[in-house]
Amino acid sequence: GGDTSAFDAALPLFELLGKTVKLQGAPGSGQHAKMVNQILIATTMIGVCEALKYAEKSGLDPRSVLESVGGGAAASWSLSNLAPRILDGNFEPGFFVEHFIKDMGIALKEAEKMNLDLPGLRLALKMYEKLAETPGMTKKGTQALFLLPFGLKGK
Repeated sequence: GGDTSAFDAALPLFELLGKTVKLQGAPGSGQHAKMVNQILIATTMIGVCEALKYAEKSGLDPRSVLESVGGGAAASWSLSNLAPRILDGNFEPGFFVEHFIKDMGIALKEAEKMNLDLPGLRLALKMYEKLAETPGMTKKGTQALFLLPFGLKGK
């Protein structure tokens, strides 16, 4: 976000730094665009983790299932990149849990200012905060949500 003329002047530099460079609007708009990204990742990670747990519990080969569903409507960057890391037991960060928790908190505060209720994001934040209670988990990647005990449903 920012002034159009300043953005245009800096565009050649931005294009060296990243693949997708878009001016989202006035100052502050870039921060809101980042929050959109974080909201999408937060709720997507819940789905990825639950789907992998379901595949395992039902006796399916999770990698085979990912090959089947990963190119259809369920396709996402998280499914293609983080699900295989989960299955390999790789929870090293691309983005730290502690920073993700911070960002989700910012997004919820901004949503509150807009009188917008985001129950999926609140759930994701609660789950990541629970994960963060385990020593060392704040320094793991967002895919470490898989390590949160999903537990067994009562009878």
